[in-house]
Amino acid sequence: MLSKQIYLLLWVLFVHLAGIYLFTKGFLLNRLSLSDSSICSHDVCTSLATHKKAILLVIDALRFDFISNDPPHPASPYHHNILTLPRELTEQHPERSFIFNAYADPPTTTLQRIKGLTTGSLPTFVDIGSSFGGSAIEEDSLIHQLQVAGRKIAFMGDDTWTTVFPDIFESNMSFPYDSFNVEDLHTVDEGVVMHLLPLLSDRTLSWDFAIAHGLGVDHAGHRVGPDHPTMRAKLAQMNDLLIRVVDLLEDDTLLVVIGDHGMDRTGNHGGDSVLETMSAVWIYSKGPILSGRTSSIPQTILPNIVFPGASVPHRLIQQVDIVPSLSLLLGLPIPFNNLGSIIPELFDRDTEHYILEQALDANAVQIQKYTETYRATSSGKELDAAWLDFQSAWAASQSTSSEERVASLFDYNRLVLSSCRVLWAQFNSILIGCGLAVIIAGVLAGLVLYLGLNYSDKPEQWLSDQLSRCLFGIVGGAVAGTAVYFLLKSRVEGIGASHSIIFSSAFISSLVIIISSYASFSFNALKSISLPLVLHALCFASNSFTIWEDRLVLYLLLTSMVPSVLTGFTAPTPRLRYRILGYSAVFAICVRLMAMSTVCREEQQIHCLVSFYSSSSSSAPHLLPLFLALPTSFALPRIMKKILSTSKSDGCLAAFFLPYFLTPALVAGSLFWMLEWAQSADLFDELAGDNLRVIRTIMARGVIVGMAVVGLAVWRVVPVCLEIQRDQQVDTETKGTTHDQDEKKQVTVLGFANAFGSPYLIFWSIFLALVWATTQLTGQIILGLTTIALLAYLEVADGVRDVVGLNAAFTSGNPSSISDLDLSHIRVPLTFSKIVPLALLGIHAFHGTGHQPTIPSMQWKTAFVLAKNVVFPFSQATVILNTLGPHFLLALASPLLVLWNLPPLPPPSLSIPSLRAALGISLYYSTLLLGSAGSAAALRRHLMVWKIFAPRYMFAAVSLIAIDLGALIGVVIGVDRIRERITKIFQAIA
Repeated sequence: MLSKQIYLLLWVLFVHLAGIYLFTKGFLLNRLSLSDSSICSHDVCTSLATHKKAILLVIDALRFDFISNDPPHPASPYHHNILTLPRELTEQHPERSFIFNAYADPPTTTLQRIKGLTTGSLPTFVDIGSSFGGSAIEEDSLIHQLQVAGRKIAFMGDDTWTTVFPDIFESNMSFPYDSFNVEDLHTVDEGVVMHLLPLLSDRTLSWDFAIAHGLGVDHAGHRVGPDHPTMRAKLAQMNDLLIRVVDLLEDDTLLVVIGDHGMDRTGNHGGDSVLETMSAVWIYSKGPILSGRTSSIPQTILPNIVFPGASVPHRLIQQVDIVPSLSLLLGLPIPFNNLGSIIPELFDRDTEHYILEQALDANAVQIQKYTETYRATSSGKELDAAWLDFQSAWAASQSTSSEERVASLFDYNRLVLSSCRVLWAQFNSILIGCGLAVIIAGVLAGLVLYLGLNYSDKPEQWLSDQLSRCLFGIVGGAVAGTAVYFLLKSRVEGIGASHSIIFSSAFISSLVIIISSYASFSFNALKSISLPLVLHALCFASNSFTIWEDRLVLYLLLTSMVPSVLTGFTAPTPRLRYRILGYSAVFAICVRLMAMSTVCREEQQIHCLVSFYSSSSSSAPHLLPLFLALPTSFALPRIMKKILSTSKSDGCLAAFFLPYFLTPALVAGSLFWMLEWAQSADLFDELAGDNLRVIRTIMARGVIVGMAVVGLAVWRVVPVCLEIQRDQQVDTETKGTTHDQDEKKQVTVLGFANAFGSPYLIFWSIFLALVWATTQLTGQIILGLTTIALLAYLEVADGVRDVVGLNAAFTSGNPSSISDLDLSHIRVPLTFSKIVPLALLGIHAFHGTGHQPTIPSMQWKTAFVLAKNVVFPFSQATVILNTLGPHFLLALASPLLVLWNLPPLPPPSLSIPSLRAALGISLYYSTLLLGSAGSAAALRRHLMVWKIFAPRYMFAAVSLIAIDLGALIGVVIGVDRIRERITKIFQAIA
């Protein structure tokens, strides 16, 4: 039966991984971010510079048809919403004023567009860096080049800039404003006006680059749409600001007015539609001439486009072109990762195109160096398909005559951009659809398996049949997938043979199980699916519910206990009633206390108070956890031993493992983080701090190695908590005149009532110690509360089963055989509603231990638990253990719902019930994956898709993998070893 369990759980894991892989491959865009920086050579930067200072005025979501120097076009549906540039500037000084329609690469969200506007790269949701970090931009950028050059940068407006560029802006000239409140149309814009105009008018202030980012236009679009009087009012306000800025502009200052992206007809953005990707750009120089207008630039490098609703073509550039152009105009190196090409009109100052050619050459050299460096990395094979084209275009640009070189250099730049864009910045709808199909099929197949194991008369045989069907489906799917790929590979782009085979194998094998077991979907079976699960999965369609999921989970968790509490009130015996209600109260208290530990995600800031850390800007714990961590470490093993003692299961293994293994491990884990706090607080000098680091490292490695190796070895040798006592008694029988004395052995087994549950709890505690060591002090207290809540819930679930068994016995007409003192022989099947609190407790512990489903909330300092520096793969492993540990632990605990207070006689069947428990918790999390993936796909054009929905999908995916692994380890290693050992013990006794 062991092999069947392994194969089934591995198949479930395979289907989940297949769905996650396909969906992620089509949805989450990624690229490698290089850390190299550019350096100017041969005085190129100095010779091309025209301005000493610049103003970057970002009007968020300023679409191209919102800005004009012409009268509004009456045919435009938004003709009354126009930001009109001063006509005297654009008509009388055309060599100083340029309007462009800029293409903003999707995803068209502010964070990603800021990355594009400063680095010149193609930002995606998953930017794979060489080191740990949050959302800050670490790669070379215009801002970093300004900082290296010693230029002073002023900032005002959208606080996203201070998130991606922390500690760069001048402190006395930095004025960030909250960007999340969409209903606030004025605060940010008024802040820009309040600080930008005095900055320009006060000649005593020293600055070189000013960034002003207003949000009113964007928020008006989200709130009321682009075709609304409110939008007209916001554009009028921006018009007034623009006029005043131009009036105060100095001759040596370049003005760049841009929209970071556009907006669709409903006022939203985030996707790749024309209206979302078309943004406005106006570049104005009050002093130096940018273009002599005396020569003819090749028209092949000056593309035009007709904006939807317009009839006149306009000059089209790529938004990333602003980066190299602005860099050279300010005398700075072009950022290393840039893929944009300089805007030719801004460098056309001589009839021979010498300056233009020089700028394009510097630009092309930078791009060529970037592609060569990228290809030398581990991700370089992504460029293999286009590399020959790159080399040919580069060679052509170096060998052509001077007259043709301008066009060839520009063509090379654009070839690299277009090729990388295909690789990094496109959704693949086919892969998204395939991934969703596999996830849906996996959920339905998991439901069929869970229900089939419960309602089948012969579950072992039924399971064997399903495994045969799985194998048939995988093999048949692989063959079908290969055939389909070769038939359609010329018609479908972006789909490889591996994608086709993985999809077909996972989907067809799931479909075979679903179709062959359709009879399991009866009404009585389906009604067992919990309402909290349905509500939880549906909540991901709402950004508000997703943001506040931590509070929602608390409500669902407490609500899921209501049926058990009601059962407790109706229990037929006082002992059961007090047991169920008492432990339910303990569970509720622990859950409520866990909710007091919070880490606020950005969208919650106004209504949320950070309690996991000492403040929202600190990673240090409060003083209370510093005092409570060690007492918790000592108390938790004693509480576990106390609960085991009620069934006399605290002997043998538990008697020495809890005090001599678990307690030291927990104490060492707490001391590690207390010393880390002391060192971070500079309570010791440098030498003492170095010594503390060595001590901390030794302690952490001791815990990990001690529990993962020695602890597991000890448990495997002695995996039971039973004490067997043998007493001899003499019985005398009279047979005629002869007395025969027979010696009989009386065997007493201490821990009999919880023979399976107690050793499995010890097995579970080994992994608790591993997670504990990677969890910060406040989180350790939460893990302690989670453990107590788990034990309390096991007692509640066992009590409820006893009540159900008693009621069934009473209604059977033969209640006289039931003893109120011994209900251990009454066992009822595990229902899905009993799994729900366990699944929710894992998510609740995830939030309580200082996590949110966002990248910035990840606790990167846990990467340095085992070493002073980042060491692969140990640093990554400790971060994963810290992040997904709560999910893993609760999945690992799922067999306890079956094993708790389960006696060894009569010999119980553990394989099917423990497998059902594992499938049940996996089904809960796979349904959450479906809800988050479906919402992310449906809302991929939503303004918050990359901030809310995509991160939640990512965490749903990785948490499901942790759940599957926890369930697999628990059932295959924990349950099987305990069953094997206890069976041998009682066979020997018999």
